[in-house]
Amino acid sequence: MKLLRIMADGLPLFKEKLDICFYAQQRVSDDQKEILYPLFSNIYLNPANGFIGINASGKTSVLKVVLLALEIINNEPINHIETRDILGNANKAVLNIFFYSESDKEICRLETAITSKRTKTEGTVYRIISEKIWSKPTDEITTRKSMLDFDGKEPVMVRNGQEDFLSDDVSIMIARNKKTGENMRVVNLLLFTNINMLLFSEDIPTEVITYLDPTIESLQFDEEDQKTIIRLKFKGKEEIVLSNPIELNNYLSSGTVKGMIIFTLAQEVLQKGGYIVVDEVENHFNKEIVTTLMRFFMDSRLNKNGGTLIFSTHYPELLDEYDRNDSIFIIRNRDGITVENLCTILKRNDIKKSDAYQSGFLEGTNPMYEAYMRLKKSMAAALK
Repeated sequence: MKLLRIMADGLPLFKEKLDICFYAQQRVSDDQKEILYPLFSNIYLNPANGFIGINASGKTSVLKVVLLALEIINNEPINHIETRDILGNANKAVLNIFFYSESDKEICRLETAITSKRTKTEGTVYRIISEKIWSKPTDEITTRKSMLDFDGKEPVMVRNGQEDFLSDDVSIMIARNKKTGENMRVVNLLLFTNINMLLFSEDIPTEVITYLDPTIESLQFDEEDQKTIIRLKFKGKEEIVLSNPIELNNYLSSGTVKGMIIFTLAQEVLQKGGYIVVDEVENHFNKEIVTTLMRFFMDSRLNKNGGTLIFSTHYPELLDEYDRNDSIFIIRNRDGITVENLCTILKRNDIKKSDAYQSGFLEGTNPMYEAYMRLKKSMAAALK
Protein backbone atom coordinates (compact mmCIF):
# COMPACT_ATOMS: atom_id res chain seq x y z
CA MET A 1 0.00 0.00 0.00
CA LYS A 2 1.08 3.55 -0.72
CA LEU A 3 -0.33 6.52 1.17
CA LEU A 4 -1.72 9.20 -1.15
CA ARG A 5 -3.53 11.69 1.04
CA ILE A 6 -4.73 12.30 4.59
CA MET A 7 -7.66 14.54 5.46
CA ALA A 8 -8.47 14.92 9.15
CA ASP A 9 -11.28 16.91 10.74
CA GLY A 10 -12.13 17.41 14.40
CA LEU A 11 -8.62 17.21 15.85
CA PRO A 12 -8.41 19.55 18.89
CA LEU A 13 -5.00 21.10 18.16
CA PHE A 14 -5.73 22.01 14.55
CA LYS A 15 -7.28 25.26 13.42
CA GLU A 16 -8.89 23.77 10.32
CA LYS A 17 -9.23 20.53 8.44
CA LEU A 18 -5.82 18.96 7.89
CA ASP A 19 -5.08 18.03 4.27
CA ILE A 20 -1.75 16.44 3.28
CA CYS A 21 -0.96 14.95 -0.15
CA PHE A 22 1.98 12.64 -0.72
CA TYR A 23 1.76 12.36 -4.49
CA ALA A 24 3.25 14.79 -7.01
CA GLN A 25 0.75 17.56 -7.65
CA GLN A 26 2.89 19.71 -9.92
CA ARG A 27 3.79 18.84 -13.49
CA VAL A 28 6.46 16.13 -13.68
CA SER A 29 9.20 16.76 -16.22
CA ASP A 30 11.27 13.92 -17.65
CA ASP A 31 14.36 14.81 -15.63
CA GLN A 32 12.33 14.83 -12.37
CA LYS A 33 11.08 11.28 -12.83
CA GLU A 34 14.37 9.99 -11.40
CA ILE A 35 13.61 11.57 -7.99
CA LEU A 36 9.99 10.34 -7.80
CA TYR A 37 8.40 6.91 -7.45
CA PRO A 38 6.02 5.91 -10.29
CA LEU A 39 2.66 4.42 -9.30
CA PHE A 40 0.74 4.16 -12.56
CA SER A 41 0.15 6.25 -15.66
CA ASN A 42 1.33 9.80 -14.85
CA ILE A 43 0.91 9.46 -11.07
CA TYR A 44 4.08 9.71 -8.96
CA LEU A 45 4.84 9.68 -5.24
CA ASN A 46 7.17 12.08 -3.46
CA PRO A 47 9.60 9.74 -1.63
CA ALA A 48 10.98 12.41 0.75
CA ASN A 49 8.45 14.72 2.40
CA GLY A 50 9.61 17.58 4.61
CA PHE A 51 7.54 19.45 7.19
CA ILE A 52 9.13 22.72 8.29
CA GLY A 53 8.15 25.30 10.88
CA ILE A 54 9.48 27.39 13.74
CA ASN A 55 9.54 26.15 17.34
CA ALA A 56 6.09 25.25 18.72
CA SER A 57 4.51 25.45 15.26
CA GLY A 58 3.10 21.92 15.53
CA LYS A 59 5.53 19.81 13.50
CA THR A 60 5.46 16.86 15.89
CA SER A 61 1.67 17.00 16.05
CA VAL A 62 1.41 16.74 12.27
CA LEU A 63 3.76 13.76 12.20
CA LYS A 64 1.61 12.11 14.87
CA VAL A 65 -1.43 12.39 12.60
CA VAL A 66 0.53 10.84 9.72
CA LEU A 67 1.64 7.93 11.90
CA LEU A 68 -1.89 7.48 13.23
CA ALA A 69 -3.23 7.20 9.68
CA LEU A 70 -0.49 4.78 8.62
CA GLU A 71 -1.09 2.52 11.61
CA ILE A 72 -4.88 2.53 11.17
CA ILE A 73 -4.67 1.23 7.58
CA ASN A 74 -1.99 -1.20 8.78
CA ASN A 75 -4.46 -2.93 11.17
CA GLU A 76 -3.06 -1.54 14.42
CA PRO A 77 -5.66 -1.05 17.20
CA ILE A 78 -6.05 2.68 17.85
CA ASN A 79 -5.57 2.25 21.60
CA HIS A 80 -2.18 0.61 20.92
CA ILE A 81 -0.90 3.31 18.56
CA GLU A 82 1.79 5.43 20.21
CA THR A 83 0.58 8.66 18.61
CA ARG A 84 -3.12 8.23 19.49
CA ASP A 85 -2.86 11.14 21.95
CA ILE A 86 -3.13 13.52 18.97
CA LEU A 87 -6.87 12.67 19.03
CA GLY A 88 -7.09 14.30 22.46
CA ASN A 89 -10.60 14.29 23.89
CA ALA A 90 -12.21 14.63 20.48
CA ASN A 91 -15.94 14.06 20.47
CA LYS A 92 -15.73 13.05 16.83
CA ALA A 93 -12.57 13.03 14.74
CA VAL A 94 -12.97 11.96 11.10
CA LEU A 95 -10.01 10.70 9.09
CA ASN A 96 -10.18 10.21 5.34
CA ILE A 97 -7.17 8.19 4.25
CA PHE A 98 -6.54 7.68 0.54
CA PHE A 99 -4.14 4.97 -0.55
CA TYR A 100 -3.06 2.94 -3.56
CA SER A 101 -3.41 -0.84 -3.41
CA GLU A 102 -0.50 -2.38 -5.28
CA SER A 103 -2.00 -5.88 -5.18
CA ASP A 104 -5.40 -4.91 -6.63
CA LYS A 105 -4.26 -1.88 -8.66
CA GLU A 106 -6.94 0.22 -7.00
CA ILE A 107 -7.29 3.64 -5.44
CA CYS A 108 -9.05 3.39 -2.09
CA ARG A 109 -10.55 5.78 0.41
CA LEU A 110 -11.06 4.86 4.07
CA GLU A 111 -13.28 7.13 6.15
CA THR A 112 -12.98 6.47 9.88
CA ALA A 113 -14.89 8.37 12.57
CA ILE A 114 -13.39 8.09 16.05
CA THR A 115 -14.68 9.15 19.45
CA SER A 116 -13.00 9.32 22.85
CA LYS A 117 -14.08 8.41 26.35
CA ARG A 118 -12.37 9.22 29.62
CA THR A 119 -12.16 6.25 32.02
CA LYS A 120 -10.87 6.04 35.60
CA THR A 121 -8.71 2.99 35.01
CA GLU A 122 -7.37 3.36 31.47
CA GLY A 123 -7.42 7.10 30.94
CA THR A 124 -8.69 8.19 27.52
CA VAL A 125 -9.77 5.33 25.26
CA TYR A 126 -10.89 5.52 21.65
CA ARG A 127 -13.37 3.63 19.55
CA ILE A 128 -14.51 3.73 15.95
CA ILE A 129 -18.13 4.82 15.61
CA SER A 130 -18.50 4.56 11.83
CA GLU A 131 -16.37 3.50 8.90
CA LYS A 132 -16.54 3.03 5.14
CA ILE A 133 -14.20 1.99 2.34
CA TRP A 134 -14.50 3.02 -1.31
CA SER A 135 -12.35 1.77 -4.18
CA LYS A 136 -11.95 2.11 -7.93
CA PRO A 137 -9.56 0.49 -10.41
CA THR A 138 -6.78 2.64 -11.78
CA ASP A 139 -7.93 2.07 -15.37
CA GLU A 140 -11.02 4.19 -14.53
CA ILE A 141 -8.80 7.18 -13.71
CA THR A 142 -8.33 9.62 -16.55
CA THR A 143 -6.85 12.65 -14.77
CA ARG A 144 -4.85 13.29 -11.61
CA LYS A 145 -7.56 15.68 -10.45
CA SER A 146 -10.23 12.97 -10.55
CA MET A 147 -8.05 10.28 -8.96
CA LEU A 148 -9.38 10.78 -5.42
CA ASP A 149 -12.93 11.72 -6.40
CA PHE A 150 -15.40 9.09 -5.15
CA ASP A 151 -18.58 11.14 -5.57
CA GLY A 152 -21.43 8.93 -6.76
CA LYS A 153 -19.64 5.71 -5.84
CA GLU A 154 -21.08 3.31 -3.30
CA PRO A 155 -18.72 2.07 -0.57
CA VAL A 156 -17.43 -1.49 -1.02
CA MET A 157 -17.34 -2.09 2.74
CA VAL A 158 -19.25 -0.51 5.63
CA ARG A 159 -18.80 -1.05 9.34
CA ASN A 160 -22.22 -2.19 10.51
CA GLY A 161 -21.67 -3.31 14.09
CA GLN A 162 -22.13 -6.97 13.25
CA GLU A 163 -18.41 -7.73 13.05
CA ASP A 164 -18.37 -9.67 16.31
CA PHE A 165 -14.74 -10.62 15.81
CA LEU A 166 -13.64 -7.01 15.44
CA SER A 167 -12.51 -4.85 18.36
CA ASP A 168 -14.15 -1.43 18.36
CA ASP A 169 -10.76 0.28 17.94
CA VAL A 170 -9.60 -1.81 14.95
CA SER A 171 -10.38 -0.64 11.42
CA ILE A 172 -12.33 -2.77 8.95
CA MET A 173 -9.13 -2.49 6.92
CA ILE A 174 -8.09 -5.67 8.71
CA ALA A 175 -10.59 -7.64 6.61
CA ARG A 176 -9.41 -6.02 3.40
CA ASN A 177 -5.73 -6.50 4.19
CA LYS A 178 -6.29 -10.13 5.07
CA LYS A 179 -7.90 -10.66 1.69
CA THR A 180 -5.20 -8.82 -0.29
CA GLY A 181 -2.25 -9.84 1.90
CA GLU A 182 -1.07 -6.23 2.07
CA ASN A 183 0.77 -4.59 4.94
CA MET A 184 3.37 -1.86 5.38
CA ARG A 185 6.61 -1.41 7.27
CA VAL A 186 6.11 1.68 9.43
CA VAL A 187 9.15 2.95 11.37
CA ASN A 188 8.27 5.52 14.02
CA LEU A 189 11.33 7.37 15.33
CA LEU A 190 9.52 10.16 17.20
CA LEU A 191 10.70 8.78 20.53
CA PHE A 192 14.31 9.17 19.43
CA THR A 193 14.26 12.88 18.68
CA ASN A 194 16.44 13.74 21.67
CA ILE A 195 17.32 10.34 23.16
CA ASN A 196 19.38 7.91 21.13
CA MET A 197 19.90 4.26 22.01
CA LEU A 198 20.35 1.38 19.60
CA LEU A 199 17.10 -0.52 19.18
CA PHE A 200 18.56 -3.70 17.76
CA SER A 201 21.41 -6.13 18.32
CA GLU A 202 22.11 -7.06 14.71
CA ASP A 203 25.39 -6.03 13.14
CA ILE A 204 25.26 -2.59 11.54
CA PRO A 205 26.61 -2.31 7.99
CA THR A 206 30.29 -1.36 8.05
CA GLU A 207 29.68 1.34 5.44
CA VAL A 208 27.16 3.06 7.74
CA ILE A 209 29.61 3.04 10.65
CA THR A 210 32.52 4.35 8.56
CA TYR A 211 30.40 7.12 7.05
CA LEU A 212 29.32 8.34 10.48
CA ASP A 213 32.64 7.88 12.32
CA PRO A 214 35.75 6.84 10.33
CA THR A 215 37.71 6.26 13.58
CA ILE A 216 35.64 3.15 14.35
CA GLU A 217 37.29 -0.05 13.12
CA SER A 218 34.47 -2.45 14.03
CA LEU A 219 31.25 -2.79 15.99
CA GLN A 220 29.88 -6.28 16.59
CA PHE A 221 27.03 -7.82 18.55
CA ASP A 222 27.49 -11.36 19.86
CA GLU A 223 25.10 -13.60 21.78
CA GLU A 224 26.72 -15.27 24.80
CA ASP A 225 24.70 -17.12 27.46
CA GLN A 226 21.50 -15.48 26.19
CA LYS A 227 23.04 -12.04 26.62
CA THR A 228 24.12 -9.55 23.98
CA ILE A 229 27.79 -8.64 24.14
CA ILE A 230 28.87 -5.53 22.23
CA ARG A 231 32.43 -5.32 20.92
CA LEU A 232 33.57 -1.86 19.90
CA LYS A 233 37.02 -1.18 18.48
CA PHE A 234 38.52 2.13 17.43
CA LYS A 235 41.45 2.19 15.04
CA GLY A 236 44.75 1.74 16.90
CA LYS A 237 42.95 1.14 20.23
CA GLU A 238 42.13 -1.86 22.40
CA GLU A 239 38.72 -3.49 21.92
CA ILE A 240 35.99 -2.31 24.31
CA VAL A 241 33.47 -4.89 25.54
CA LEU A 242 30.03 -3.70 26.66
CA SER A 243 26.94 -5.48 27.96
CA ASN A 244 24.31 -2.78 27.47
CA PRO A 245 23.56 -0.76 24.30
CA ILE A 246 23.12 2.41 26.36
CA GLU A 247 26.82 2.20 27.30
CA LEU A 248 27.68 2.99 23.67
CA ASN A 249 26.68 6.58 24.41
CA ASN A 250 29.81 6.84 26.59
CA TYR A 251 32.04 6.18 23.57
CA LEU A 252 30.09 7.36 20.53
CA SER A 253 28.59 10.75 19.76
CA SER A 254 24.82 11.20 19.78
CA GLY A 255 24.97 11.83 16.05
CA THR A 256 26.78 8.54 15.42
CA VAL A 257 24.28 6.54 17.47
CA LYS A 258 21.32 8.30 15.85
CA GLY A 259 22.84 7.77 12.42
CA MET A 260 23.28 4.05 13.04
CA ILE A 261 19.61 3.80 13.97
CA ILE A 262 18.25 5.87 11.08
CA PHE A 263 20.46 4.64 8.25
CA THR A 264 20.07 0.97 9.23
CA LEU A 265 16.28 1.26 9.39
CA ALA A 266 16.21 3.44 6.26
CA GLN A 267 18.04 0.69 4.37
CA GLU A 268 15.31 -1.75 5.39
CA VAL A 269 12.58 0.64 4.23
CA LEU A 270 14.40 1.20 0.93
CA GLN A 271 14.68 -2.57 0.42
CA LYS A 272 11.08 -3.48 1.19
CA GLY A 273 9.13 -0.25 0.79
CA GLY A 274 7.30 1.36 3.68
CA TYR A 275 7.60 4.52 5.74
CA ILE A 276 10.16 5.97 8.12
CA VAL A 277 9.09 9.03 10.14
CA VAL A 278 11.75 11.21 11.79
CA ASP A 279 11.07 14.27 13.94
CA GLU A 280 13.62 17.13 13.87
CA VAL A 281 15.84 15.18 11.50
CA GLU A 282 18.73 17.61 11.95
CA ASN A 283 19.11 16.91 15.69
CA HIS A 284 22.70 15.70 16.33
CA PHE A 285 23.41 15.70 12.56
CA ASN A 286 25.26 18.07 10.29
CA LYS A 287 23.56 19.19 7.10
CA GLU A 288 25.48 16.78 4.87
CA ILE A 289 24.28 13.70 6.78
CA VAL A 290 20.66 14.84 6.52
CA THR A 291 20.93 15.57 2.80
CA THR A 292 22.55 12.16 2.26
CA LEU A 293 19.51 10.52 3.82
CA MET A 294 17.14 12.59 1.68
CA ARG A 295 19.08 11.83 -1.50
CA PHE A 296 18.94 8.09 -0.89
CA PHE A 297 15.14 8.21 -0.91
CA MET A 298 15.06 10.49 -3.95
CA ASP A 299 17.35 8.18 -5.95
CA SER A 300 15.22 5.85 -8.10
CA ARG A 301 18.18 3.47 -8.51
CA LEU A 302 18.27 2.89 -4.75
CA ASN A 303 14.59 3.34 -3.96
CA LYS A 304 13.00 0.77 -6.24
CA ASN A 305 10.10 -0.16 -3.96
CA GLY A 306 8.76 3.24 -3.04
CA GLY A 307 10.20 3.64 0.45
CA THR A 308 9.12 7.00 1.88
CA LEU A 309 10.91 9.35 4.26
CA ILE A 310 8.71 11.75 6.22
CA PHE A 311 10.53 14.23 8.44
CA SER A 312 10.23 17.53 10.24
CA THR A 313 12.92 20.19 10.48
CA HIS A 314 13.75 23.73 11.59
CA TYR A 315 16.40 24.17 8.91
CA PRO A 316 15.27 26.05 5.78
CA GLU A 317 18.56 25.17 4.02
CA LEU A 318 17.31 21.61 3.63
CA LEU A 319 14.52 22.88 1.38
CA ASP A 320 17.08 23.76 -1.30
CA GLU A 321 17.75 20.04 -1.78
CA TYR A 322 14.36 19.78 -3.47
CA ASP A 323 13.85 20.49 -7.16
CA ARG A 324 10.10 20.54 -6.53
CA ASN A 325 7.79 22.39 -4.13
CA ASP A 326 5.02 19.82 -3.67
CA SER A 327 6.94 17.62 -1.20
CA ILE A 328 7.46 20.51 1.25
CA PHE A 329 4.88 21.50 3.85
CA ILE A 330 4.88 24.76 5.82
CA ILE A 331 3.52 24.43 9.38
CA ARG A 332 2.27 27.39 11.38
CA ASN A 333 0.50 27.76 14.69
CA ARG A 334 -1.69 30.84 14.97
CA ASP A 335 -4.57 29.97 17.29
CA GLY A 336 -4.30 26.43 16.00
CA ILE A 337 -2.03 24.39 13.74
CA THR A 338 -2.25 24.74 9.97
CA VAL A 339 -0.37 22.93 7.20
CA GLU A 340 0.15 24.35 3.72
CA ASN A 341 1.87 22.73 0.78
CA LEU A 342 4.62 24.96 -0.59
CA CYS A 343 3.41 24.46 -4.16
CA THR A 344 0.27 26.46 -3.33
CA ILE A 345 2.43 29.45 -2.30
CA LEU A 346 5.42 29.23 -4.65
CA LYS A 347 4.27 28.38 -8.14
CA ARG A 348 7.81 28.28 -9.52
CA ASN A 349 10.35 25.61 -8.57
CA ASP A 350 13.38 27.75 -9.48
CA ILE A 351 12.98 30.22 -6.58
CA LYS A 352 15.45 29.50 -3.77
CA LYS A 353 13.24 28.02 -1.11
CA SER A 354 15.40 28.83 1.91
CA ASP A 355 15.43 32.54 0.96
CA ALA A 356 11.65 32.59 0.61
CA TYR A 357 11.29 30.88 3.98
CA GLN A 358 13.75 33.07 5.91
CA SER A 359 12.66 36.34 4.33
CA GLY A 360 9.18 36.09 5.81
CA PHE A 361 7.63 35.91 2.35
CA LEU A 362 5.79 32.73 3.40
CA GLU A 363 4.46 34.43 6.58
CA GLY A 364 4.62 32.83 9.99
CA THR A 365 7.97 31.18 9.27
CA ASN A 366 10.11 33.48 11.44
CA PRO A 367 9.78 34.30 15.16
CA MET A 368 7.60 37.39 15.53
CA TYR A 369 9.54 40.66 15.51
CA GLU A 370 7.58 42.01 18.49
CA ALA A 371 8.50 38.95 20.57
CA TYR A 372 12.13 39.40 19.56
CA MET A 373 12.15 43.04 20.68
CA ARG A 374 10.55 42.17 24.04
CA LEU A 375 13.16 39.48 24.60
CA LYS A 376 15.97 41.89 23.69
CA LYS A 377 14.71 44.53 26.12
CA SER A 378 14.37 41.91 28.86
CA MET A 379 17.94 40.71 28.29
CA ALA A 380 19.25 44.28 28.30
CA ALA A 381 17.47 45.01 31.59
CA ALA A 382 18.79 41.83 33.22
CA LEU A 383 22.37 42.61 32.18
CA LYS A 384 22.45 46.13 33.63
